[in-house]
Amino acid sequence: MTEFLDRRPSRSASSNSLRVSFEFFPPKSTDLEPVLWNTIQRLAPLDPDFVTVTYGAGGSTREPTLATLERLVRDTQLPAAGHLTCVGATQDEVNAVVRAYYGVGVRHIVALRGDPQSGIGSPYRPHPQGYATTSDLIRGIRAIGEFDISVSAYPEKHPESASLDADIDVLKAKIDAGATRAITQFFFENDLYFRYLDRARAGGVTIPILPGILPVQNFHQTANFAAKAGASIPVWLANRFEGLDHDPATRRLIAASVAAEQVFDLLDGGISDFHFYTMNRAELPYAICHLLGVRSRSDVAAA
Repeated sequence: MTEFLDRRPSRSASSNSLRVSFEFFPPKSTDLEPVLWNTIQRLAPLDPDFVTVTYGAGGSTREPTLATLERLVRDTQLPAAGHLTCVGATQDEVNAVVRAYYGVGVRHIVALRGDPQSGIGSPYRPHPQGYATTSDLIRGIRAIGEFDISVSAYPEKHPESASLDADIDVLKAKIDAGATRAITQFFFENDLYFRYLDRARAGGVTIPILPGILPVQNFHQTANFAAKAGASIPVWLANRFEGLDHDPATRRLIAASVAAEQVFDLLDGGISDFHFYTMNRAELPYAICHLLGVRSRSDVAAA
């Protein structure tokens, strides 16, 4: 723990120095569209640095992702980023998506390799005519247009990586290809993030590495996500949600408390950028941002 002792508390930092961003996913049915857009309307006044829209496995949400991005750009003027994977697609197919993003006004892409089509844990096999790696995908995007490119980072290492050092080497290769920002897989122990950050910086990584924050909307769902992604669930976190399966009101209070503790500890460690995996729900991300001192335009105007 000694490596963290020189981090000076910054909880009193001005909200002007804080930046937040949000991830959404395309609605899986027309019935869920109002949920997504109500969430976006609730969070938009916080002036996020950017918002991202996910891209389903193997491009399964290609059209809904594009439609969501187009509406975001047209109706909200939020800085919108589209996720993009290269698994299960030819270079021509992926390039067509890049051009479609550019055509609707998107200038920021979250470039990801994507999970194996046969499922997480299975060997990854690139499409014979596709981009083999995320670095190859980034170079392909760069050849098409001028984009801000975010990539993933893994405080507990990617499940397929042999070691954390090997994982950081992969991140460095993505930066060499043109990545401008990294966003981490979610985590619940901040020491994991700080250790990763220290190791990445020591390895020559200089781009921003934003912590990915997942407010626990549903503990069992979160545990399933974590198992697939290679992220750990601390015993203390499981204990906090124990016995609350049929008590949603208390679960929300616990979730807000857990996330607030996490972001304030990160803030005390000098972190000023936070990326929230919203799960298309606004309540917890909005409350956490309020606690951080990030105010909506309407709150500022009324002050």
